[in-house]
Amino acid sequence: MTNKFKNKYRISSTRLKNWDYGNNGAYFITICTGNREHFFGKIVCVYGENEMQFNENGELANKFWEEIPKHFPFVELGNYQVIPNHVHGILIIDKSNIVDDSVLETLRVETLHCNVSTNNTNNTNNTNNTNKKMSKISPKPGTISTIIRSYKSVVSKHAHYIYADFGWQERFFDNIIWDSKSFNRIQNYIEKNVVNWKEDKFYS
Repeated sequence: MTNKFKNKYRISSTRLKNWDYGNNGAYFITICTGNREHFFGKIVCVYGENEMQFNENGELANKFWEEIPKHFPFVELGNYQVIPNHVHGILIIDKSNIVDDSVLETLRVETLHCNVSTNNTNNTNNTNNTNKKMSKISPKPGTISTIIRSYKSVVSKHAHYIYADFGWQERFFDNIIWDSKSFNRIQNYIEKNVVNWKEDKFYS
């Protein structure tokens, strides 16, 4: 795991304003629950060591994170961890093997459908109209924002069957990983996140 990065995606510029978050690279993502509620379970001490015990929502959050590469084939997972009130994970984007733009277009359509509300039934025309509106405000296909939006949406859809008040914080945190040293440091941080839970800045 520590050899994933190997400076392959090393980025020399820090001008984030114009950065395309669909570019090849490694990204450290943090997604918090609404009000940092402990929706995913709890951390308990077992024989002197902290362990994350998932509840049903935690199992969902973990499962759907693992499945991200199935829906976004240009994504590889680095270390990740579901904690009681947030998710940490590294997403590695590599589109070098995607030669057909229709793949990204398919992902865009799937993402739009994923973001259509399932609280009521609409006819096909209404759904199509919704998708057209969403396409104007949705992030570009194949970007970090698209991936996270899809992830949050599918977790929410299933979690609401278990706990109606489940919710995410509206935004998420992202950091571009610039080099191998940073990559390894963040990998290690995520790996030890449960052990160092009380020192985490999202601890509550």
